[in-house]
Amino acid sequence: MAKKKDSAVCDGLCKHPETICLAKAELVSDLYAQQAAGLFKVLGDPTRVKMLHALIKREMCVCDLAAVVKMGQSAVSHQLRALRGARLVKYRREGKNAWYSINDKHIASLLCQGIEHIQHP
Repeated sequence: MAKKKDSAVCDGLCKHPETICLAKAELVSDLYAQQAAGLFKVLGDPTRVKMLHALIKREMCVCDLAAVVKMGQSAVSHQLRALRGARLVKYRREGKNAWYSINDKHIASLLCQGIEHIQHP
């Protein structure tokens, strides 16, 4: 049986030195690549995505967020701890309540662009 040719691969072993040099100069550092991969790993959980999406529009306390995502407060607190560790959310205390919000506009933009991307045909 003949092997099907992959049209996404170059024909032959051509190299373009100028393109390679430019790409190497612009390549993200190992540290930033590792940190970005860690960020996307945290975002790889559907519950965390839902929680972040809820927090884009408004600050919410843990008990309200638990009701929105239909989980116990303990489970939500565990997820929020991971989101805080990744600097995706911040919180403030008001009496006995902890109020959570998106850490900065980049998080909202990243999440919204990701959702738009998967909705695009």
